Amino acid sequence: MPTSVTDLWSDLLACLDLDGPAPAPGGGSGSGSGSAHFAGRNQRLTYHRLFGGQLLAQFVRAATAVCPDKSVKSLHALFPRAGGSDEPVRYEVERHHEGRAFATATITARQEAGVIATASVSLHAHEDGAELQTVPGVPPVPGPEHEVKLDLLPWETRSAGELDAAAAGPPEYELWMRTPDAAPELAPALAAYATDLTLIGTALRPLDGVSQNDAGKAFTSAVTSHSLWFHRPFRTDDWLLLRQHSPILAHGRCFGRGDLLTADGALVASYAQEALLRLKG
Repeated sequence: MPTSVTDLWSDLLACLDLDGPAPAPGGGSGSGSGSAHFAGRNQRLTYHRLFGGQLLAQFVRAATAVCPDKSVKSLHALFPRAGGSDEPVRYEVERHHEGRAFATATITARQEAGVIATASVSLHAHEDGAELQTVPGVPPVPGPEHEVKLDLLPWETRSAGELDAAAAGPPEYELWMRTPDAAPELAPALAAYATDLTLIGTALRPLDGVSQNDAGKAFTSAVTSHSLWFHRPFRTDDWLLLRQHSPILAHGRCFGRGDLLTADGALVASYAQEALLRLKG
């Protein structure tokens, strides 16, 4: 099991290096439609269930492997059952169409028990065009005294807010992150991984006496769907801001959304998540 941040980082990078592809019968690797199979290793964590962020990151890597001249534009994932950490994940990629500018694919993640996740992915070749964004500016990166420890994120994280506080607060959270040196082509997968971690905690903030530290005691939760949209190229070894808001918690579910921005305010990605959230007592 990893015992240091460096080990956790190396372990995550190894999980992003998928085995494959092996073309499926009748599939192909040229333009148009086709299919391929990959296998993904799992993180060595202290609990048996797979972290959804790992699956999101591996979905991104599988999609770009079958369309290497394009980048992921959007990804919409469903998680019908929990995955186990003791068995590699098998990814079945079906490329439905690939043209000069766009491509679409569906990916099924399987283990022996059956399907653990599915994703619909759209990819886009880089092209120039007009740029306009309308989002609030970003604050300065907090100083090192605002460092926070999030076990599943093996890199620098800082926040001026408090996600683990039991006192009630607004359903908002801003988290700064910066990875060690990483190849630019890994940025979408690493960002996808990070976006899966703190939206449930953000939804819990208005509840007095409950925080994300109370998982399994005051509440049970499980992510059911997660979507990402990538707007611009970016790097994760520069500071990025995850700006999150949860507008609703109702009927045993919570919903949250967020933006990913650079330190100079460029909006590079957006994301949204729905999760099961059942309060006890």
